Amino acid sequence: MSGAPARLTPRPLTPEVSAPMPYYSSIPERFWTRVDFTDSCWLWTGASNSDGYGRFAANRRSIYVHRYAYEFCVGPIPGGFTIDHLCRVHLCVRPDHLEAVANRINVLRGEGITARAARQTHCKRGHEFTPENTYVRTMPHARQCRACQREHGRKHARKPAS
Repeated sequence: MSGAPARLTPRPLTPEVSAPMPYYSSIPERFWTRVDFTDSCWLWTGASNSDGYGRFAANRRSIYVHRYAYEFCVGPIPGGFTIDHLCRVHLCVRPDHLEAVANRINVLRGEGITARAARQTHCKRGHEFTPENTYVRTMPHARQCRACQREHGRKHARKPAS
């Protein structure tokens, strides 16, 4: 059989080749080996997703590392709550930098468009958002300045035909 491939002989097992993968006795041990303990934040050095949040495989499930660290160090996360990074560093797993809060609180503490709009105290023309001067639309949910609405109505009101 001249066309048959030659038999491959296995390489001899040397310490470099035969060294086993690191074995961790537990999930927490494997988790904490991937954390860089700095003076401020405890930074996750393992895998992360496209949003910058750390991910970790435990019991054949992929979980967020900040949630794992909170549950491991503090306790269960109450139903309907999310974990807020008080330090604003997505890869931080330091328990005193994490707080379980309602999703609304987490969003309003952030820097997204919803949080910025909620912190706004005046309309773009300088009128203050007070209960008397604010109209809240339901769809889409937004605040409007009543003074600006009145001004817009006067400017665009139909003129009587002469």
